[in-house]
Amino acid sequence: MFEGDEGFMARALAVARRAPAHDDVPVGCVVVVDGRVVGEGENRREVDGDPTAHAEMVALRAAAAARSGWRLDDATVYVTLEPCAMCAGALLAARVSRLVVGALDPKAGAAGSRYNLLSDPRLLHEVSLTYEVRAEESAALLRDFFAPRRGVGQASASG
Repeated sequence: MFEGDEGFMARALAVARRAPAHDDVPVGCVVVVDGRVVGEGENRREVDGDPTAHAEMVALRAAAAARSGWRLDDATVYVTLEPCAMCAGALLAARVSRLVVGALDPKAGAAGSRYNLLSDPRLLHEVSLTYEVRAEESAALLRDFFAPRRGVGQASASG
C-alpha cells in the first residue's frame, strides 16, 4: 500500500456515510492529486433522480471542475465499493492513474471481481489497482444500510 491509502479511504468512508441521509446507498469516493483531495462524492441517485449519480461519477465531475479539465492522469481515486462498468469506464475516460478499492463487488464489480475493465490491455488506458483497503468497514456500511430494507435482524412485530 502507498502511504496515505488508509487515511484517504477513511475520508471516502466519511463521505459514504452522508448518502443514507438522502436514502442513497452508502458509497463514497475521493479523488486525490499530490496528496490533496480535489473531488469527492457520495451516491446521489435518489436525491438527484439521476441514474448516473454514482459516487465515482460525482467525485470525478467535482475533480474535473476543480482542475478545469477532464484529464485526471495524475489522480488516485479512493472508493468504498468496487466500481460498476459505468464508473470503471469513466475512470478510464478520465485517464485516472490509480484506483484504491474498499469492498469488492462480486455481483457487479468491473475492476476485477466480475469484470476487469481497468486492466484490459485492449483498451487505450489501464489503471493501477489496489484492493481491500478498509474493506470490512466499507462492507459493514453496506450491510448496515441494506439489513433493515431486507428485514434482516429486525425484531418481530410481537416482540
